Amino acid sequence: MATDTAADAGTDSPTEPHHVDGEAELDELVAENGVVLTDFYADWCGPCQMLEPIVESLAAETDATVAKVDVDANQALASAYGVRGVPTLVLFADGKQVEEIVGLKGEDQLRALVESYTA
Repeated sequence: MATDTAADAGTDSPTEPHHVDGEAELDELVAENGVVLTDFYADWCGPCQMLEPIVESLAAETDATVAKVDVDANQALASAYGVRGVPTLVLFADGKQVEEIVGLKGEDQLRALVESYTA
């Protein structure tokens, strides 16, 4: 079974979400990848748990890199992006924040949004 290693950090998007710990790590991920979908979540959040398989599917089936940020462990990072509620998804394209989605959304809607930036 493959594990996340430093070798996975190239320009090919990983097929599993990347758990981010801190602003520097997220900045590096955004700088190294064309499109990054960042899921700001909390373990105790019901809608976040419902969103998790959708986010995993997007990581596996789209060209976007998917990052997950635990807002309880990364409060400063969540605050830096103005996250006030979870789940919040922040989409980056070419190093810039281009979208912010608050709340639970369907897989088709999120896939279309991601693919509009990866096409």
